[in-house]
Amino acid sequence: MKDLQLNTSRHFSAWLADMNMSIAFSSYQAGKLFLLGLRADGQLVATERTFNRAMGLWSDGQTLWAGTAFQIWRFENVYEPGQIEDDYDRLYVPRSGHTTGDIDVHDLAIAGDRLYFVSTLFSTIGTLSDVASFKPYWMPPFVSKFAAEDRCHLNGMAVVDDKPKFATAVARSDSADAWRQHRQNGGVVVDIETDGIVAEGLSMPHSPRWYRDRLWLLDSGNGCFGYLQDDAFQEVAFCPGYARGLAFAGDFALVGLSRPREASFTGLALEDKLAAKGAKARTGILVIDLNTGDVAHWLNLAGPVDELFDVAVLPGVKRGRLLGFKTDEIRYTVNIEGNPTIWRGRPK
Repeated sequence: MKDLQLNTSRHFSAWLADMNMSIAFSSYQAGKLFLLGLRADGQLVATERTFNRAMGLWSDGQTLWAGTAFQIWRFENVYEPGQIEDDYDRLYVPRSGHTTGDIDVHDLAIAGDRLYFVSTLFSTIGTLSDVASFKPYWMPPFVSKFAAEDRCHLNGMAVVDDKPKFATAVARSDSADAWRQHRQNGGVVVDIETDGIVAEGLSMPHSPRWYRDRLWLLDSGNGCFGYLQDDAFQEVAFCPGYARGLAFAGDFALVGLSRPREASFTGLALEDKLAAKGAKARTGILVIDLNTGDVAHWLNLAGPVDELFDVAVLPGVKRGRLLGFKTDEIRYTVNIEGNPTIWRGRPK
């Protein structure tokens, strides 16, 4: 991406190598999906593809799911274990795209053998349908009907024991766009199974994730990363930017940061906290040590990317790339299940 600059803490690349992983992150503002990894010489490098309104991500290293403006894409790695071409050890090919229409897909995740995702526009968690845009799975108890009105800004979902368990919403509101009036302290965490409110008083909460028997999340309007304990939010670290997108690897949390948009993010406590700490909001990724709450490593993005939406860990991946749609490469890259050969070039 032209003019994009990656600046990192001193040992970020070494940490990435030690963790034996790479990172995917999305930006709906820039319309990009990035894969961040290491060359054979240990140098950090990012590859990207264009997807209109790239948002929620999920990956296990072999499969990558991505939500976009009106579709959800599934990518599959076609390289065999140990295969490396041009410094890449993964090649993710788009295998299926489900057209949902513009339902504002936020978080998504595999639970069991099914993909679940948040439709923020319809205040609903849904699954894929063979005959429709999507199939509803759950709606918050305070939302009274299906309507394309973004009534509560339902945005996040956490999976526990292979099923959706917790969800975040900016407010318990039930009319079109009403959540905007409650950004400072109207945020809630809802138990999907019981419909009970398990935490409240949050400011624009995002990215709930279940990890090591705890529910972690981002209290974005307050600039906080932390977890729930006895139905109360426990802050672990301050985030110098609008926090959105959360993933885990070993003893570390990876938090996505954005430079806030003035129209949507003004009036939040985050502004005052940044000023009090003499800090400016940044765009990038924080790596937070779960044992100490310290920022162990960081990545800053300078240039045309102002906002990140989601972050995903690609375990066991040194450097991957995505096959795009605009060149003949996607037309003439063919592999057969059960056969390690990849055929390239126009058939004779």
